[in-house]
Amino acid sequence: MVAKLEALPGGESDERDWQSASDEALIDHILTRYHDLHRQQLPELVRMARRVEQVHGERDTCPNGLADLLTAIHQEMESHMQKEEQILFPMLRRGLGAQARGPITVRRHEHDDHGEHLERLAALTDDITPPKGACTTWRALYTGLREFRDDLMQHIHLENNLLFERAG
Repeated sequence: MVAKLEALPGGESDERDWQSASDEALIDHILTRYHDLHRQQLPELVRMARRVEQVHGERDTCPNGLADLLTAIHQEMESHMQKEEQILFPMLRRGLGAQARGPITVRRHEHDDHGEHLERLAALTDDITPPKGACTTWRALYTGLREFRDDLMQHIHLENNLLFERAG
């Protein structure tokens, strides 16, 4: 999964070519398109996962442990995004990329951790494939998980391969 994150081509699910965008525009895009979105996605995904586990927990195909994994992802991502918003992004906006090498290294390691979480998510959910006869909530959960995974991978791509590389 981490290799997939690194290999994503630019602009795959974005409407513009972020290669040529200013750091300011790219940071604003990351904040509104990804940080705000993840803060909406994750609580709802946790809620749906808990419901599926409560109702279908005895089924072999039930992703037991998914709600706890999503809760951990939510907590880690919230901490990660706050550090970017409060420390790293203001440094980059002020043109202090050289001084930001340490925080960038830490964020890259956290991105690798996010990739490992996505691998665990895929293992728990049969690569986000609902089983036959899955209820509406279960199917909606998996649709949301696919969207979250795709959004997170694009988010990490923009930071690792564009924003952080420029700061180098």
